[in-house]
Amino acid sequence: MEMRKTATKELLGQILVRMGVVTQEQVDRALSEQRRTGEKIGEILVRLGYASKEDVMRALALQMGVEYVRLEGQDFEEELIDKVPRRLAAQFKLIPIRKENGRVKVAMADPMDIYAIESLKMVLGPSTVIEPVLASEEDILRAIAETYASAERTAKEIEVEEVVEVTPSSEEEGDLSDETRALELAQQAPIIHLINRLIIEAVRERATDIHIESFENGVRVRYRIDGVLHDIQELPKGIQAAVISRVKIMAKMNIAERRLPQDGRILVRMPGHDLDLRVSTVPTIHGESVVMRILDRSVALLGLEALGLLPDDYARFEALIQRPYGIILATGPTGCGKTTTLNACIMKINSPERKIITIEEPVEYHIPGVNQIDVKAKIGLTFATALRHILRQDPDVIMVGEIRDYDTAENAIRAALTGHLVFSTVHTNDAAGAITRLIDLGVEPYLVASSLEGILAQRLVRVICPKCKEPYRPNMERLEEMGFDLKDVDGELILYRGRGCPECRGTGYKGRTGIFELLVMNPEIRKMTIAKASSAEIKEVARKYGMRTLREDGWKKILLGITTPEEVFRVSHVEEE
Repeated sequence: MEMRKTATKELLGQILVRMGVVTQEQVDRALSEQRRTGEKIGEILVRLGYASKEDVMRALALQMGVEYVRLEGQDFEEELIDKVPRRLAAQFKLIPIRKENGRVKVAMADPMDIYAIESLKMVLGPSTVIEPVLASEEDILRAIAETYASAERTAKEIEVEEVVEVTPSSEEEGDLSDETRALELAQQAPIIHLINRLIIEAVRERATDIHIESFENGVRVRYRIDGVLHDIQELPKGIQAAVISRVKIMAKMNIAERRLPQDGRILVRMPGHDLDLRVSTVPTIHGESVVMRILDRSVALLGLEALGLLPDDYARFEALIQRPYGIILATGPTGCGKTTTLNACIMKINSPERKIITIEEPVEYHIPGVNQIDVKAKIGLTFATALRHILRQDPDVIMVGEIRDYDTAENAIRAALTGHLVFSTVHTNDAAGAITRLIDLGVEPYLVASSLEGILAQRLVRVICPKCKEPYRPNMERLEEMGFDLKDVDGELILYRGRGCPECRGTGYKGRTGIFELLVMNPEIRKMTIAKASSAEIKEVARKYGMRTLREDGWKKILLGITTPEEVFRVSHVEEE
């Protein structure tokens, strides 16, 4: 390995003092802190505000005897990017920049890593002369994410261009909207490969939904990953009809019907994955829009322990679901994990001594030993009608996918009052709101008070990526603006966040967990229910008995380093303000 000059043994603190960035007193203070925390001296100087990251990087470059580079705006040589696999780049935190004067300049987070340089020579050729230069890990990971994603997009565009060769634009032929032509194109190999690839990539990226959206000048493809949409690809307008027709064919929909919404289902078998795609199409002013919800049957259902309940809430909720009768509700907006929570409850209490029947729309995951009914409103099999009939099946436990009308609510309460344990969901912002929601549906307050046992409100927040997790000192004023209660914070507050890395697509997050608000009914709350007290009044009393709000539960998970203030604020600020 060749260096620009011999690496000096001068200490980093001494170099920064010589550069005039810090004083010796500040270095001594940082060294004292280092003995306590074990952090690197550069990280401590940045954290204490004595030096910037840029200053520390320049000093490190001098210490190593290499050049320091910023990667923003750099032109990376495509030939080198093609030769160096993304996995190798991410593993060693490096990215090749360009070849000049017979040397390959490579930005590295650690230019002294001999193993990384030798690995590079294996892919670039043993005679390649590597010139390592220093760049920040953050810069390198961002460059990897952007540069390799750009290269992948280019490859996708080439594939799409092949599709366009057999798919004239609507302006050229004017008959692409004709179902016969669309059907013909949808059955050609390039379109089939395109849709197959979108599904395969969605599974690899842990996406829950694929969105194919029609706009005036093109078709946008987005994946929902960890609850947030990400742009993936732009498709030419000319293949819009063929792409949507292909999805309809797979979902057994009517490809000639483009004026009305349709629902369908695609069963996909992949190595290690059995997928159930629930497909929905709706007409828009620029053509049909498609959403495919991915249900991965090979993914194990979460147990109650994995939902993210803190120990005290877990103990109270576990005791609640072991009760012999009554109604237990999960509440929150669409996509907040209510069904996952109910399935976890069913699995927890499932035993040979109990007969359990569920009514779902649709049945997303099969639970061994449980009788599951798929609602079919078109033939009159609704939640209410199914609930009326299954009481004759002698169940011990019933799960109703959603209480959305008076009939369903009335039958659920009747089941609870006749000795059945009933699980269901309602759409309200918080736990107390579920009580007033049932009364608003027309249920008598005394019936709600006597049948309801507990309510779990929830939201899903993204979890900090473990690969790029780092501590930082938050802006206290900003936290207060977000509505977090800081009165119990003593001394300096250290929180955590993700820098962004290839593992998390540069987002800083990987995976999701729940934040919860558990309201357990008691005599005082039952009296308030009968008196038709407001949800705000019920909420205050529930807090007096130990209920944490969504925001308070989220704050505990922030302090534990599980998620960030921004995530909790994103999902909980509406009802907490």
